[in-house]
Amino acid sequence: MSRLPRQARLFGVVSLFNDLASEMVYPLLPAFLTGVLGAGPLALGALDGAAELAAAGVKLGAGRLADRPRARGPLVVAGYAVAVLVRPLIALTAAVWQVIGLRVTDRIGKGVRTPPRDAIIADATPPALRGRAFGLQRGLDHVGAVIGPLVAWWLLTRAGFDVPGVIAASIVPGVVVLMLAVWAVQGGRGRTEAGGGGMPPPPSADPPRRLPVTVLVIAAFHLLRLPETLLILRAQDLGVSVAAVTLLWAGLHVVRSAASFAGGELTDRWGAAATLRLGWVAYAGLAGAFALARDATAAWTAFLALGVVAGLTEGPERTLVSGLARGKTGSGFGQYHAVTGVAALAGSIALGAIYSRAGGSTALAVSAGGALALIAVSGVLSRGVPGVVR
Repeated sequence: MSRLPRQARLFGVVSLFNDLASEMVYPLLPAFLTGVLGAGPLALGALDGAAELAAAGVKLGAGRLADRPRARGPLVVAGYAVAVLVRPLIALTAAVWQVIGLRVTDRIGKGVRTPPRDAIIADATPPALRGRAFGLQRGLDHVGAVIGPLVAWWLLTRAGFDVPGVIAASIVPGVVVLMLAVWAVQGGRGRTEAGGGGMPPPPSADPPRRLPVTVLVIAAFHLLRLPETLLILRAQDLGVSVAAVTLLWAGLHVVRSAASFAGGELTDRWGAAATLRLGWVAYAGLAGAFALARDATAAWTAFLALGVVAGLTEGPERTLVSGLARGKTGSGFGQYHAVTGVAALAGSIALGAIYSRAGGSTALAVSAGGALALIAVSGVLSRGVPGVVR
């Protein structure tokens, strides 16, 4: 890891503290919406989907702005600032639409910061190390997501906080995020200042207009994947308590963190496409197992095992996109995040509707079957279409 540039390492720490704050809140949202505000599964699907849709368009614009190196730092800091300020306000809400509105604003902040952050990491890191760089960022992100739910669990069970109180307390690590983000963006203009050896490739005159087929295939996976709020609700349906959900969520991110570090190594050794396809296969099998789960023990096992999927997909996706960007890393990541966000919206609403009408087992079975179909279709396409995940 010492070979990685400063930006890659610092943004890993920023992600750790940001997810610490975020994951104090996120696993409690299903209980807050259903128990406090009286919402149902469809509202949970709409929560995730609307948040991703709002972020999608912002990511596209932020990606184009991030092609200008001087704009990257301000965009990153502004994006984190929005999340830090908005997230604790969820504790003050009294209606579902207010939670959705604040969650959407939080995700807009993510949309502003993510393409320029990924562009800084990609341009600062030699291509042979990008799998490890993105694996580190995702891995430390998930370390924060381990600590956050544990803090929430302690506040709920030992410190006498209620759910809104825990949400409000997320502002404390959020302030640390802002300070670290300001430090991380300093000098983040290219590989020369990051110590990576040489400038990033010169951009073409215009950002890419046609989406690579690979990005569309990746988006199809985001369309088919069950949103995490519904995975949490499925666990609760099988007998996992609200307090235990925080521990379950922490355990999931232990697996995700370890898998992200391993996935970064595999990406640099096997290639991003091969690692990504392995992640899709893992998702199909594990979602199918979760569909068959009938008690809390089975729910814990399947839910935790699904953490492997993130490590085998998140880093490889970003590594593939950085290779397709051809010098326009900001625009490339903007397109990737925007298209996958729109796909996540459609998938969240559709699978949330299936969950409401037919139950969690059916929704998971549909998701697993769709992932298997994607694996088969992408294998057929890869024989004749350049740029498809192979």
